[in-house]
Amino acid sequence: MISPRMLLAVALSVTLAAGCGASGDLSEAPAKEPKKERQRATATASASGCDEVGDDFAGDVRLARCVTEQFWTKRFAAAGGTYQPVKRFIAYGPENGPICGGEQALPENAFYCPDGHYIAYDAGWLRSMYDQMGDGAVYVVIPHEFGHAVQAQLESDFEYNVEQELQADCYGGATLGGMINAGLIQAEEGDDEELFANLEAAGDPTDAWWEPNAHGTPEQRQEAFAKGFDEGVGSC
Repeated sequence: MISPRMLLAVALSVTLAAGCGASGDLSEAPAKEPKKERQRATATASASGCDEVGDDFAGDVRLARCVTEQFWTKRFAAAGGTYQPVKRFIAYGPENGPICGGEQALPENAFYCPDGHYIAYDAGWLRSMYDQMGDGAVYVVIPHEFGHAVQAQLESDFEYNVEQELQADCYGGATLGGMINAGLIQAEEGDDEELFANLEAAGDPTDAWWEPNAHGTPEQRQEAFAKGFDEGVGSC
């Protein structure tokens, strides 16, 4: 089990079950009490290259996308490569999800689709988590899915799905850590505890790592996210 000290500086409350098919029961995740003065994520064009301001759900979604792609653009450039932004970023409802690989998008989900190089999310589902557990949900769900987009560009190969998902968790942690270090996201008291609780709710109920839809146990997902957050992309 990772130490709470490792995540004490995390700036957002988090729900992390979205990656390519929710594997935990989020209905059991503790509700977040509304804060009288919630600190919203903000960014300036000069600091991040983003004009968006995260002052509501829509703004936070736009900002999370923008700063995540800015993060990866800089990472690829530093390594001598070129990051390819996703072609589409789709909000869908429970009845009108896009098609990926011939399959209809599932409700209450978010995913990266390599067939078309796009990311899609159930807007009502993500909004409900945002309202219940805090604006941090979008800053982990969205970076996690962009982690899969990065894997596709790097042509990463995995023997088991759980390896792919845990690396995306690690990428998500690294992205969030980068946002915080750059001063684009502000901390709220108690967010480290909320992070642990929500990551626990998001993990697989058993350690059946060989299952085709395995995402990792709560401890594995916490560990992967914390590793990325503390040590950066190179650790993933």
